[in-house]
Amino acid sequence: MEFIDVLKILGRIITILPLLLVVTLIMGKRSIGELPVFDFLVIIVLGSVVGADIAEPKVNHFYTVISVIAIGLLQITVSLLKIHNRKIGKLLTFEPTIVIHNGQFLIENMKRIRYSIDNVLNMLREHDVFNVKDVEIAIIEANGSLSVKLAHPKETAKIENIHTIVPEQGMEIPVIINGILYKQVLRSFHLDEKWLENELKKNNIYDTSSVFYAAINQAKELHISSKKKTSTGQAPLILH
Repeated sequence: MEFIDVLKILGRIITILPLLLVVTLIMGKRSIGELPVFDFLVIIVLGSVVGADIAEPKVNHFYTVISVIAIGLLQITVSLLKIHNRKIGKLLTFEPTIVIHNGQFLIENMKRIRYSIDNVLNMLREHDVFNVKDVEIAIIEANGSLSVKLAHPKETAKIENIHTIVPEQGMEIPVIINGILYKQVLRSFHLDEKWLENELKKNNIYDTSSVFYAAINQAKELHISSKKKTSTGQAPLILH
């Protein structure tokens, strides 16, 4: 590489980065984790265009500047169309999806967006939710994040609202996931399969293969989400 090429690359960095910063700020001051899928793709394309311009001196710098401005204008145009036309918005971004309603996993919704039990449980723990039965509604948002609304008795209360001491239930541990029984979990709670069988029968379940998710808490209470029974009540519709 000749010295003139080095100077050319340094000059491109000095000129293109401020332009990229301005275009990105105009597009919207959102963090990467909050970007809808179309905006995320725009960022990737911008990075590719600018990267090629900086790495390859033979690329016409003027065309790169035009490309960056054009991509920014396209993103702004699409954003405005999404605001004024909901159908376009639905085509260009993921819709919010309910995955838990009244403590029950909505299995078909999870399959549609390809989220496993482990994915959802991990995201619940990130919200300091360790018991699925405490969840009134959980929604996978368009950007892939999880929004959680706890059942009313489990919502955070102010000190002046607290009148009684609630017994500690502790974190629930999965004992059945997608029909597979984890006997070691039962043993850790000093319980056996007979106990589990009786608890399942109380919910009119006679075969572990029909259980999508079941977990035990420290109070030895069993929470069940069946494959057949997806929710207690009709899940609300999401409009965005």
